Amino acid sequence: MSTPLIGVSKSILKIKELINHVANTCLNVLITGETGVGKEVVAQNLYAESARNTQNFVKINCAALPETLLESELYGYEKGAFTGAHKKRPGKFQTADKGVLFLDEIGDMPMALQSKMLHVLQSGEFSPLGSDHEFKTDVWVIAATNHNLEKSIAQKTFREDLFYRLNIIKIEIPPLRERKEDIPSLIEYYFRLYSSEYPNNNGSKPGSDILEKLCNYPWPGNVRQLQNCIKKQMILNSWEKILEELPKDQIQIPVAPQFETSYQSQQHGINNAFPTDRTSIISQFVDLSTSSDKLFEDISLKKIKKLASDRVEKEVIAFVLEKVGWNRSRAAKILKISYKTLLYKMDEFEVSPPR
Repeated sequence: MSTPLIGVSKSILKIKELINHVANTCLNVLITGETGVGKEVVAQNLYAESARNTQNFVKINCAALPETLLESELYGYEKGAFTGAHKKRPGKFQTADKGVLFLDEIGDMPMALQSKMLHVLQSGEFSPLGSDHEFKTDVWVIAATNHNLEKSIAQKTFREDLFYRLNIIKIEIPPLRERKEDIPSLIEYYFRLYSSEYPNNNGSKPGSDILEKLCNYPWPGNVRQLQNCIKKQMILNSWEKILEELPKDQIQIPVAPQFETSYQSQQHGINNAFPTDRTSIISQFVDLSTSSDKLFEDISLKKIKKLASDRVEKEVIAFVLEKVGWNRSRAAKILKISYKTLLYKMDEFEVSPPR
């Protein structure tokens, strides 16, 4: 039985919808995301929703085995193929026939095996080690990685043609810190799950103050780290102790103090973007010192709306850039705009790192 995909965030709901759309297409799927976000859970849900769910779900971790052993695990071998091969053994491609083969940590597959993997994906045929015969296989390949494969391609550590063969359907799972609204649901689910595993537990669910702290923690280890904390709580029954032990130096979005101080000193900090007094707010966009006749000529709601919108955009862009150390690629991803659009807006609003 597969683990359900828990969450109420837009990103998780979108992934659930995508799973329903592609589960019966058998198109190769590439699942990406940081360690611990639940890539295998998504793969299991794809399998569970597909017509192949009565066949085998076979997993292999491409990072856990040395090259020679990984090859024999994937394709199998004939008796006498190498020292110690005392009998014929089928590989994962054979045992997963008509089912699903989950290639975990595909980004760590050695280059020498990537070409053979590409051949199997293209032809549906493979040869066990020590055999001259090719065997047909009908597997649905789902791969997962925490690597940036585009970067790996540029560094010549991952084949571009294999990437495009795997990346027919891409499912990107955001880190837990970007979908904090999922944390209460995850805590509720894993408390119910582990209560049967730890029947003598003394653990209690977090109160509102503890839950707020848990939701504001960045969870560098993602859902896996949260699971471990819940297990520990069920034994120790002390959320305060668990919070104290959480690593405080692993926040994924670093603050750059040298930028923050100088940038805020120029009154570009987002907290100072707008005053709360009505007259002060209007004075940000209209010269109130002019005569009434001239003043009313200047008050155009459309014009002020554009000025206010630009001001907010500028402050938000500056805030995000400041928080990520002026890493523009990361800022564009957080803001959900293209890199080119970010550069355009930085130029338009004259947003630049402080000297």
